[in-house]
Formats: sequence, structure tokens, C-alpha cells
Amino acid sequence: MRTAGTERLVVAVLTYRRPGRIAALVPVLVEQAAALTRRFEGVAASVLVVDNDAAGTGVAAVAEAAQATVVPVTAVIEPEPGISAARNRALRASGDQDLLVFVDDDELPHTDWLHALYTTYRSTGAAAVAGPVVSRYDVEPDPWVIAGGFYDRGHRLGLHSGDTVPSAATNNLLLDLRVVRRAGLAFDPALGLSGGEDTHFTSSLTAAGGRIVWCAEAVVSDVVPADRLTRSYLLARTAGLASSTVGAALLLAPGRGRRTALRARVLCAGLARGALGALQVARAALQGDVAGNARGRRSLARSRGELRAASGRVLLPYARSG
Repeated sequence: MRTAGTERLVVAVLTYRRPGRIAALVPVLVEQAAALTRRFEGVAASVLVVDNDAAGTGVAAVAEAAQATVVPVTAVIEPEPGISAARNRALRASGDQDLLVFVDDDELPHTDWLHALYTTYRSTGAAAVAGPVVSRYDVEPDPWVIAGGFYDRGHRLGLHSGDTVPSAATNNLLLDLRVVRRAGLAFDPALGLSGGEDTHFTSSLTAAGGRIVWCAEAVVSDVVPADRLTRSYLLARTAGLASSTVGAALLLAPGRGRRTALRARVLCAGLARGALGALQVARAALQGDVAGNARGRRSLARSRGELRAASGRVLLPYARSG
């Protein structure tokens, strides 16, 4: 039962067939939620796991990891495939909460991560607070991977805590659910298999008058396994990210005329990027330049994703076989 003056915060993590990862992450989230509850009088923190596997492999792992915890841990199954369905289930399951913090199941929060998010929210009164994600590798990456900058997040460099950002990813994000509900926002099912649902959602939050701010101290590490460091995976990932970004932008564009103009701009930019990438690859082959080859192939992959999305053929990285 809700106590007068209590602010309820839930840390939500989505998972799909990663029982080992979620079992290791839940105790970390519990520890940070418990620390927040101790530090702030009137704050009640809990943990929510949304398992997007109809078989419930994540729920089973959480049940064991959550035994005798000091804060409530809830696990629910969302059988409908897709990232949007899972995120919307988190919103529905948090119906009595004031704040929702999203984090991914392949991430590891740094010390005081949750505290930093919450204090920035308290000091700014923002509708959402986003934090940085840094990549940590299970194995030493190939020099080609490092040179290509496939896991770099340079677009957030130079930001300071309290700076306003127009949109944000949901892999490290605090949301004021009261603002979200007033705006009637949800994650678009049309982006559930392609990705880009977070950009679309947070851009819609900004358009509705909500302010998103940055918190440089709220850091999480993205734990990258060896199978996500192969060239084939990284090029497919680059194309998928480019495709989802364009897909979300097209959904946000108001009216057919704006969408047509956006498609034309993306097609032109994608063709130019592809031509530049091809030249980089050719020059790198002549010079034996590993870095040039990586950057050129990354440009080609990004061009491929942009051109497919602009022509109406969005890539579906979250699609499942069968």
C-alpha cells in the first residue's frame, strides 16, 4: 500500500535467453536499490525483470538469484516477441510506480550508478535522466574492431551533468512515469523488431514538453562477449543501427511531404556515404591499411542500412527464427 509522501522507483531490466547474465545482474541491482532506499528517506526502490522468452528461462534464473533479497524483486513474462512489447510490459507492470529506470541485461552498473541518476533527477526536475555506457570486452578485440570504432559513442562526448539532450537510449535511463502517463506515451510496436523504439519514445517525450538531461556520473559498462566482436556481427549491427535510426525518424516526421523529403535526404546521404566507404576500402587495400579498411567497411554498412530503411525495407535485428 502506498504511503503518503513515498516516492516509488523501480529498476527494470529486460532479458531474453540469458539466464546466466540476469542471475548475475539481479543482485547488483538489488544492492543499488537497497542503498538508494537507505540514503533517501521516503524513497522505496524495487527491481523488475521482464522476460521476453515465453518459456520463462529468465524468470527461473531470477527466482534463484532473488532469494532473501532486501528489496522487492518481481519477474514477469512478456510472450510477445520484440523490444517494444517487452518495454511496454515494463511500463504496465510499473503502474503504481513514480520512477522507472531501464538498464540492459548485458550491462554492469558502476558504483553509485542509481544514486547518481536519482540525485540528478531530484536536482533538475527533469522528465528523464540518461547516463553513459562504456564498452568492456570479454576478450581483447581485433585491432580492426578498435580501429573501426564500432562500440564508440562519440556523440555524447563533452556532455556535462545537467545538459539537456533531445533523445536517449533506454539502456541507461531514468523516466518520470507521471510525465510519461500524462503524455500518453508508449513504445511503438512498429519498431519492436527493428529497434529505434527508444529514440522514437524519448523524442516523443521531448516533443510533449518533457526535458531529458545527462548524468555523466551514472555509468554502466556494456559487457561485450566474443561473439559480438566478429566482423560479420559488427557490420550487421552497424547496418541495423543505421536502419533503425532512419525508421524512427520517418515515424516521427509529420506528414507525407516531410517523410518524402526525409527519404530523399537519407538516400542522398546514404549513397554519398557508400561511395566514400568504397573508396576508403579500395585505398586501404592498396596501402595495407587496417584502420582505413575498418572505417570504410563501417561506412558501407551504415550506408546499406540507411538506403534499405529509406526505401521502405527496414532491417529487423530483433526478429527470431520461426
